Amino acid sequence: MSWDNGSDANGIVITVRDVMKKEYDMVEGVSTVRQALTLMQHVETKCLIVDKRHEHDEYGIVVIADIARHVLAANRSPDRVSIYEVMTKPAVTVHPHMDIRYASSLFARLGLSRAPVVENGKVIGIISHTDMVLKGLVNLI
Repeated sequence: MSWDNGSDANGIVITVRDVMKKEYDMVEGVSTVRQALTLMQHVETKCLIVDKRHEHDEYGIVVIADIARHVLAANRSPDRVSIYEVMTKPAVTVHPHMDIRYASSLFARLGLSRAPVVENGKVIGIISHTDMVLKGLVNLI
């Protein structure tokens, strides 16, 4: 594979848009962890995107590991902990036209498991290592 020209030897470039999940769930930062968990169980997701409060704000993200660490392991009530207490903000976001090899490199360097995909300031999907490997890598081999 050649990273110099953005494609492999066969000229294949697989972008984040090609493999991202287009369905995602958004939650307000003032929601409780219980409300978020109810939403997460309903759609069988492992993370939620925390919506901006206003146009100059940034998106946040909450993954199951955050809730395990800050609520379950700390023996705190999910009814008394707000999402803003456990979220990561600002969320690292990726552009839909990014080559998945660069996205995977970014994930590895920053220790990410997933990230919102943002275009023109709006979330249009979510990408994870799983998406990149199972939907993308197979097409590069």
